[in-house]
Amino acid sequence: MKRLTALAFGAVLSLVTGNCLLAQEAAPAPQQPIAFSHKVHTGTLKVACKGCHANPDPGETMTIADAASCMKCHSAIKTDSPEIQKLAGYAKSGTAIPWVRVYELPSFVKFSHKTHIDKGSTCGECHGQVQTRDQLFREINLSMSGCVDCHNAKKASVDCTLCHELQN
Repeated sequence: MKRLTALAFGAVLSLVTGNCLLAQEAAPAPQQPIAFSHKVHTGTLKVACKGCHANPDPGETMTIADAASCMKCHSAIKTDSPEIQKLAGYAKSGTAIPWVRVYELPSFVKFSHKTHIDKGSTCGECHGQVQTRDQLFREINLSMSGCVDCHNAKKASVDCTLCHELQN
């Protein structure tokens, strides 16, 4: 019976992936509230990803730096820039910067940054070569087929229950 449930789940998931997960294929850069260059920060200045994107316990998700964190440097760097002035406004008001997500997996997919980092995956494998980008866009295929292709290439498990909860 469990095998039948898994097969039925797989069939439904195959239908769903055509509509939901294909949205994770390459896409143009969204308009962001503040112009931010990963190329300058991670390419030129060599700020590590984890310098702005913390991975708090239990390590499943990465965070995006808040305006106050950015202002630790930008209270003295490029303060006359209109973009930094916008940033300072968010920090002063304590308002979250309304970044537009570039990558977001559907709610029915479980994903652990910690597991992938612990296994030696790099940020660039899923997020592209951000150190060369002034503006981020979705350049890596994070559809189910893209993830399965990566798992197969790395000889990692493709068991459905790693990423999906089977329903009875």
